[in-house]
Amino acid sequence: MSAFSPRAAEPTRTTEEPRPLAAGEHGDADVTASPAVARWRRPFGEQPLLAAVHGALLLVVTAYVFVIIRLPWVGDLGVHAATVERLRHDLFHPGNPMVDSATDSPYYSPWMVFLALVARVTGLGTFYVLRIAAVIGLVLLLTGIWFLTRTLTRHRAAPPLAILCVLFLWGTKFFAWSGFLGFTSLSLIVSYPSTFTLALGFHFLALLMLALRRGAATGWAAYLGLGVMWAVLMLSHQFSGVVITLGAVGVLGGARPWPARATWLKLGGALVVGLGVLALWPYYSFFSLFGIGGLEDIHKALYVGLFPKYCLVLIGVVALALRFVRDRRDPLVIWFALAVAMVVAGAVLDKWSYGRVAPAVVIPAQIAAAIAVVESGRKVVRVLLGAAVGAGLLVGVWGQRDALGFILRQDALSTHITEGTWKPGGTYWWTTPYGKYGEVFMTKWSSAQKLPAFGFYTVAPGYPDFFLPDEDQRLDDTARYFAADTPRRERIELLHKYDVTWVLQKADEGGLPADDPALRRTATGPGGLILYRVVG
Repeated sequence: MSAFSPRAAEPTRTTEEPRPLAAGEHGDADVTASPAVARWRRPFGEQPLLAAVHGALLLVVTAYVFVIIRLPWVGDLGVHAATVERLRHDLFHPGNPMVDSATDSPYYSPWMVFLALVARVTGLGTFYVLRIAAVIGLVLLLTGIWFLTRTLTRHRAAPPLAILCVLFLWGTKFFAWSGFLGFTSLSLIVSYPSTFTLALGFHFLALLMLALRRGAATGWAAYLGLGVMWAVLMLSHQFSGVVITLGAVGVLGGARPWPARATWLKLGGALVVGLGVLALWPYYSFFSLFGIGGLEDIHKALYVGLFPKYCLVLIGVVALALRFVRDRRDPLVIWFALAVAMVVAGAVLDKWSYGRVAPAVVIPAQIAAAIAVVESGRKVVRVLLGAAVGAGLLVGVWGQRDALGFILRQDALSTHITEGTWKPGGTYWWTTPYGKYGEVFMTKWSSAQKLPAFGFYTVAPGYPDFFLPDEDQRLDDTARYFAADTPRRERIELLHKYDVTWVLQKADEGGLPADDPALRRTATGPGGLILYRVVG
């Protein structure tokens, strides 16, 4: 049997002795006494629940197939596409993914290097490769939640129900952020490194749990492999890596029996190997991330409007409380408690970036809720929790209805659904017949987020880049170029300073006038964007 088989942790089943038949009972006719029929008759029994959750899960997977086909462009898709573009053109010295500068970047993670290799080997375009990333990420995510839940319970209905809870048991308000796995959010980030990190992280936690259960039977190779796996998680998306690391602490704290000394030595070896991989990663210095500031303002929104975003998670908190009563060292409870402490510390210390570990608060509660529906000892508790989770999922589905705007055509939906939905933005394919790979654009922030995805550079990065030493200067120079009071000579100097080949702007955004001899109007794009070639 495999060292990491979920059934390795199950107790050996024994055959029950046949009981004597009661008076008037017919052994060959009493079909209502069969185990199969009993399961169907039992409230919230496994068979009806299995059918319901598998049907719902099929609908979810079908929806995500359409999401992957459409690959909606909202959020950070541009920078991830740009990262693949740079690596596919120069695997060893890609430079900055957004601007023409030979700097390192934390976007160059093992996962993105793998995707670039896929692009180089297959010759597929960047956006096709990102669709492959979305498929891999979704499969890893669904199987990861399944695997982790299966290590916590033997009930077959719990894993698919846990997937539904992770996707829908959030709140009543539309909310999306990288690393947050609500149905709407995942519709946008399914191809992102954060999704891959959390998905692989669920497998990591399940494997760690099974390794600890096997005790001395788990060898050094398995633990060292877990160390490398942990390093890949931390390199691929640091915030999501912290979420999984807190979960790993919960698994260790809840290990039964308590790990022996030999096991702790192997765990220490795994940590050393993981730290070694982090230190030796060639694309950026992982440990220099600890000295980076400037992350707080952008994350303050994570602490605003908490109740409508997370109110349904309270059902899972009740389930966690029941687990805590039964076991003070329950791994889900420890994972949850550590994350709550970190999120609260962020609020107290004004470290708003700590809010990125909120998924570590939500996920264990969601999984606990799913398990409680099928595992609670008393029937009345099971019925009440089942009703609460069922109602919560229905409310959560309605609360995340905005995701339909990323799945279906806008004109096919009611305004009650599309109102307030983030509309997927337009792409910049129309610029590619004119510009060449590596040419520099002078443009504003919204375009700077997307142009690098097609192989171009921009003067200022469209995303915060703490590895770019002249980021502030680039932002100031871009603002100065478009400012109304900037002299023509200074604008020309700025174009030459950054070897700008193209200016992309709307007519009312400032900059050099359309009839300036230094520019030649080349094309007009969606939304009133005009492409000028710099000729002087």
